[in-house]
Amino acid sequence: MSELKNSILIGERIKKQRLLIGYSREKLAEMVDITPRFCYDLELGNKNMSVNTLLKLSTALNVSIDYLLFGSSSQADEYTAIDSLIRTCPVSQLKHLEQIISHFIQAVREENQCVHL
Repeated sequence: MSELKNSILIGERIKKQRLLIGYSREKLAEMVDITPRFCYDLELGNKNMSVNTLLKLSTALNVSIDYLLFGSSSQADEYTAIDSLIRTCPVSQLKHLEQIISHFIQAVREENQCVHL
């Protein structure tokens, strides 16, 4: 795969994760200690980043470096987005989140049982 194509795919994963957890570009840039413009250029694949910036992005976005560089390559990686969202939930609200997830899974199971009847 070409270097440009890799940069574009990495940028798409950064942007997807940033939007998923609800960060503005400015907020992410501040967390990673880069300018919003550089963050924008990374998301478009126009710029490459240092290892240090990659590590900071990985931490700020709650994803592995492997995910940023290579995307989902295993079933465990499929849970990356959900895991990142859960990690942004305040500890005081985790019990509520657990109940919401439990109700959702129960509703999906019931729906699947109705479909199979």
